[in-house]
Amino acid sequence: MVGVFGAAAAVLFVGAYVGPMGASLLPAQAEEPHTVTLYAEGLGDTQAVSTSGEKQAPQLDRASYNVYVKPKPTPTPTPAPSRSKDTGSESSSGSSGPVLYSGGGAPAEWMAAAGISESDMGFVDYIVSRESGWNPNATNRSSGACGLVQALPCGKVPGNGYDPVDNLRWGTGYATGRYGGWAGAYAFWTANHWW
Repeated sequence: MVGVFGAAAAVLFVGAYVGPMGASLLPAQAEEPHTVTLYAEGLGDTQAVSTSGEKQAPQLDRASYNVYVKPKPTPTPTPAPSRSKDTGSESSSGSSGPVLYSGGGAPAEWMAAAGISESDMGFVDYIVSRESGWNPNATNRSSGACGLVQALPCGKVPGNGYDPVDNLRWGTGYATGRYGGWAGAYAFWTANHWW
């Protein structure tokens, strides 16, 4: 009996303690604003989508597209510096400049290979000796004229402006076109010190 009496007392004690507190909490909860989550608030803004007709799945065909692969650029080779056979020194041609002459030969051989007649070789020798000193790689730093006859601009020479035979062939065409030949070019050079 004591057990039943003790259990009843415990229930009444809890009821007396929690009852007034619970009663005070209920009105406070009723006065608090109702908490709404973003999800619940967003439900009112949802759109309804209705579709009519049958849904069609997209047709995927693996053969209907091309893939473009950008090719890798070919690296530019870096040439080794060329060496002159006569001096053994490195040339100043660089990778972007023209190829300097490194072959052998003599002025008479170059003139004969360029098709210059023996009767004009004295005029050519006079002009070339003063223009370049018979140095096939001579370059005028201020004007860019190049080679034996100092062709200006150097790019006008078919072939290579520093090749003595190419340079002399171009010089023959220039002397003929402007002065009527090497004799006329010689006469102009002696009067003006240029041609």
